[in-house]
Amino acid sequence: MKTLYLLRHAKSAWDDPDLDDHDRPLAPRGQRAAATMAKYLGERKAGPPMLDLVLCSTAVRARQTLERVLPAWTSPPRVLVERDLYLCGADALLERLRGLPEEVGAAMVVAHNPDLHKLATGLAADGPEELMHSLHAKLPTAGFVTLSINSGEGWGGLDWGQAMLADYVTPRSLD
Repeated sequence: MKTLYLLRHAKSAWDDPDLDDHDRPLAPRGQRAAATMAKYLGERKAGPPMLDLVLCSTAVRARQTLERVLPAWTSPPRVLVERDLYLCGADALLERLRGLPEEVGAAMVVAHNPDLHKLATGLAADGPEELMHSLHAKLPTAGFVTLSINSGEGWGGLDWGQAMLADYVTPRSLD
């Protein structure tokens, strides 16, 4: 069984209207939310997820979010920062996941909405009713989703509706 973790970047700053969207950093609120998620990941009963690979968008806010959560892992996972994950669409994210090597048992994607929200809701066919309802309503900044992949074909056979929503946590739910 494969496990997919999705982490939406934390809240970005909008105080410089001339700054390209790709280059927007985290806002102070986003920095606090990323720290909250790092604390949550580090203090989980089972510890942070055992990750084989992290795929992260090149956008500044995504990289800064990842930088703030990585200290939760005593042995940080392998990280690939990829421009193609920046506002690429849920279908492109799914295609990227299909290309993961089969030896990757657990992967995390750090990227953007609406892409991550569409990916999460499109993959999750089942899960606890309250979590499913919350996820379908919204994937806020710094939201963290855990999906158990039901495809017997591994990453290459991953398709819509082939996952179970195992967990869904937001910074607000932790406060």
